Amino acid sequence: MGGIGMSALALILAERGHSVSGSDRKLTPAMQALETKAIVLFESQISNNFDYLKALGIEAPLVVVSTAIPDTNPELIEAQRLDLTIWHRSDLLAWLIEQQPAIAVAGSHGKTTTSTLVTTLLATVGEDPTAVIGGVVPCYGSNGHTGNGRLLVAEADESDGSLVKFKASLGIITNLELDHTDHYRNLDDLIETMKTFGRGCKRLLINQDDPILKEHFQADACWSVQNFETADYAALPVQLDGDRTIANYFEHGQQVGQITLPLPGLHNLSNVVAALAACRIEGIPLDALLSAVTELRSPGRRFDFRGEWQDRQVVDDYAHHPSEVQATLTMAQLMVQSGRSPLPRTPKRLLAVFQPHRYSRTQEFLNAFAQALVSADALILAPIYGAGEQPIEGINSELLARSIRLVDPNQSVFVASTMQELTGLVKQHSEPEDLILAMGAGDVNSLWERLSQQGIGGEASCSPAIAA
Repeated sequence: MGGIGMSALALILAERGHSVSGSDRKLTPAMQALETKAIVLFESQISNNFDYLKALGIEAPLVVVSTAIPDTNPELIEAQRLDLTIWHRSDLLAWLIEQQPAIAVAGSHGKTTTSTLVTTLLATVGEDPTAVIGGVVPCYGSNGHTGNGRLLVAEADESDGSLVKFKASLGIITNLELDHTDHYRNLDDLIETMKTFGRGCKRLLINQDDPILKEHFQADACWSVQNFETADYAALPVQLDGDRTIANYFEHGQQVGQITLPLPGLHNLSNVVAALAACRIEGIPLDALLSAVTELRSPGRRFDFRGEWQDRQVVDDYAHHPSEVQATLTMAQLMVQSGRSPLPRTPKRLLAVFQPHRYSRTQEFLNAFAQALVSADALILAPIYGAGEQPIEGINSELLARSIRLVDPNQSVFVASTMQELTGLVKQHSEPEDLILAMGAGDVNSLWERLSQQGIGGEASCSPAIAA
């Protein structure tokens, strides 16, 4: 229950009056936040947990598991022995989606950000949506929220194909690119899964700028940041800075306003247009939305400023696919080069710290990662975060470093064999006024704590997170 997706579901069920319990192998911040909701928390996953629930008068709980739970899990084995009803996480989310009109946001990249932006717009204009998001929504300070409004906003994860169960009022697909090769055989397999998701939605909204979506999908509406004439909703950039984006906004071929976003990067502009389009399709007045865009903030771990250490600014980002890495680095370099930044100070140089996520993904996208990472001024690679995968012989961060040097022999790249060594390399090779950008979906997000706990540096301070 400590994961970003499961904890949101637990929170919403508890707030709706259900009796909720859950376990994880460690007490995560998400679980700690649930302690105030009268939720029974177990810090171990053992069969005796069911005996404790029985003593509380809970005889036959509905058991909800995530894809990460193996068949050998003691709680799962005990639930099967007791012949309890067992749902996958997606079954529970599908059930919630069926309870009210829902906007489900899918896609290879940007779905957490886009679903956060949709939620923020709806909240700002007074719609108070229920939200189940794979990241912390700044306006709620949580990844889950039980609203009193008409709509539910959900992030629809494609990693295991289970999003085909969701029957949303409005489905959104941000883009498509092969990922999760442990589940999908090839791109065609992913396309067919997403088509099934789209057919299950009453209406479908897609990104016209994505070539795969444009070729393979028929949708009720589309958005663009390239062409206002053929898209139902569009925003064409007027000015791209390191701390904002100014764009002309169009609906059905006509300019209806200009927006100034507190989010840099063309990819973020696309996410915002998707969110605006979704809200407009759901009947939200245009004037209210154009005013609300100034309140937009990104979810946690999306260009998340953590603090300053020895005159270096440390930022954490979830980017773990080549396209995400490229977009994040491009945005960071825009801050360095434009002299404008939402950070406390404009950085002078970009030091990227990247942790590859999964051996299979590193193997599949080795060259693409190398092409993306060379745009950093300096680069440090952490050990691969396996995420439960068994190592693949020869696939490691040293191999990625060699691939990077083939792309650019002059690129400064260092490889750490442990997280402790990683911290030492950052101390050794960073410079004052650097932006230290830690990217990855594993434990590289602990870098700020590792640096600050060594007694050199200050307290983390708040700054707007910038979505990537």
